[in-house]
Amino acid sequence: MKENDLRFARWLVLVNAAVPLALLAWDAWHHRLGANPVNFAILTTGLMALIFLLLTLLVTPLRKISGWNWIIFSRRTLGLYAFFYACLHFLIFFCFDRSFSVSGTMSEMLKRKYLLVGITGLIVMVPLAVTSTNAMIKRLGGKRWRALHRLAYVAAIAGVIHYYMQTKADVRQPLAFATVLAILLGYRLMVYWQRPAPAPAATTVIKPATKE
Repeated sequence: MKENDLRFARWLVLVNAAVPLALLAWDAWHHRLGANPVNFAILTTGLMALIFLLLTLLVTPLRKISGWNWIIFSRRTLGLYAFFYACLHFLIFFCFDRSFSVSGTMSEMLKRKYLLVGITGLIVMVPLAVTSTNAMIKRLGGKRWRALHRLAYVAAIAGVIHYYMQTKADVRQPLAFATVLAILLGYRLMVYWQRPAPAPAATTVIKPATKE
């Protein structure tokens, strides 16, 4: 892909990923968030966090299957947007639902287990966001960086469980997210099992000295 096309693609991903937030802010400004605007905003930002997290995990399989190596650029942007929407999801809950009360937030988490699962997913995403820069990749080294960023799967699993546990009636949508995540995990396991076994280390045989 040409540099100009790649730059445009980056700009396109960056702008479009912000569209859900812009629409949410527009509807909030015009009082169009329904009877319970806080719950609507919490649900919307949570869904966006989960969608962008799954899109982040989709980049590598899609690149390997399609051969579109250029799409790797989008993984960092999508991952940071996932973290951003997850933080916003929690902040709306903390600010508007819990009225900035730390004790109230903690007691609510202890009463509702799905909140503990959700905050676990958010905490797991923190080191992923912090180490997303090129400087941190060089500092950690490629192998350690890749091992650390497998926590993205932990965050996605926590997000899906969190969504399923808090859904009271129709669980079809949480199950749809769980299905997509299961496919992504299954692909990752299949690739891992199909890796060629490492070649055995060569050994040097030392022959005993013989007398002439």
